[in-house]
Amino acid sequence: MPAAKARLDRPYHIYIPGVGGTGVITVNALLCFAALLDGKRVLSYDQTGAAQKWGPVLSSLVIAPHAELVAANKVGAGQADLYLALDPLASATPVNLDRCDPGRTAVLGVSSLMPTGEMIRNSSLLVPVDPIWETIGRFTRSEGRLFVDARRLAEGLFGDHMMTNLFAVGVAYQAGLLPLEADSIEGAIRLNAVQVEGNVQAFRYGRLYQHDPARVEGLVPPVRRSFEDELARSLAALSPAERREHDALLARCAGLDEESRRLAAVRIAELIGYQDSRYATRYLDFLLAAAAREREVLGGPGPVTQAVARSFYKLLAYKDEYEVARLHLKPEIRAKVTGLFTEPRRVAYHLHPPLLRALGLERKLELGPWFTPALKLLRGLKRLRGSPLDVFGWARVRCEERRLIVWYEELVSAALARLAPRTQALVVELARLPDGIRGYEDIKLRNAAAARERAAWLVERLN
Repeated sequence: MPAAKARLDRPYHIYIPGVGGTGVITVNALLCFAALLDGKRVLSYDQTGAAQKWGPVLSSLVIAPHAELVAANKVGAGQADLYLALDPLASATPVNLDRCDPGRTAVLGVSSLMPTGEMIRNSSLLVPVDPIWETIGRFTRSEGRLFVDARRLAEGLFGDHMMTNLFAVGVAYQAGLLPLEADSIEGAIRLNAVQVEGNVQAFRYGRLYQHDPARVEGLVPPVRRSFEDELARSLAALSPAERREHDALLARCAGLDEESRRLAAVRIAELIGYQDSRYATRYLDFLLAAAAREREVLGGPGPVTQAVARSFYKLLAYKDEYEVARLHLKPEIRAKVTGLFTEPRRVAYHLHPPLLRALGLERKLELGPWFTPALKLLRGLKRLRGSPLDVFGWARVRCEERRLIVWYEELVSAALARLAPRTQALVVELARLPDGIRGYEDIKLRNAAAARERAAWLVERLN
């Protein structure tokens, strides 16, 4: 690849906003040492305050020709030549944006969002990224804006999000935004002596991405499998008779819109594998009833049907002991383990059964390959699910999981009876409530109680 070093005929100011624990200060230190190896004059300033992991971190770096004096080690207002935005939220705050000048500052931004504490606590909180980058764009040069999904690319290439920042540095270098030599940056990485080979490769792949994006994208597996791949994987686990049952049920979906039909196809196959075709028929009957009602009132299946397709499946396919056994025995699990490690000699299962946890066991059990026949036996006992002979089904969380299925059927049926153009948004929100019922054991029970409480409030508004 041709080198693309930025010119250095005056002090060059780099401002790096980010969050603690992601390597912001390390990137600044590496760039400092790279500049020293280049024979440049360097001043640096890291502002961490009391920040620990996920707290705000700000780094300033000033690189100047060797003979030129530099007055300050902090990038002043409107003085940034490069805004290395390694975290969108930190980069969009006014106190950081005031370092930018629309006539001077170029930006290299990592476009994927690092989840905040509030986003982790509130799983339904969605933060749109586009407005963040539009805001940053107003403070930077139009011809010097680069936004790269470096986190996705780094994780896809290396399986480690900590390579994100050096991948971004590689993109910035190849875009002509760093007044340093590539050999000096790699030399600084080697001097740091931490994950040297991985960090050098991350820097090089960042350069390659800027030079030939398609070549790097071709090496990164897609974040989500295609519908065809997903359906093929689900059908592969079914017997020939079960596949015929799946095809018969899917034929009943001809009147659904394309997205609802896509959602149903995979979920019907999964429910047949989870239990049997009768269980999948229960799912499809309810889904088609919702679609018929939405078509009657609103002209065709749409958001309500799609919400039911996702949410009713989530409640039906609760992860009990039988399902854990089935998932562990899927062929792709073994293939994934083999792909992660070179010739694994021993595969162990780490399980924490609720029954033993209730008896005081506080850690997971490590069970070797000898436990595989027990998993196969447990998978075969799925026919007992929900029956009086289901010894696992008497647990409090399992009882609640079964009650939630009936609760949802009654809740959505009543809501569909009041479906109208003006109530569509409320009905959709009701239909999506199971999405918030996450976690295991007590966490799931608390989330279920919160969902019921929210449903009562929505029903009151609907009425």
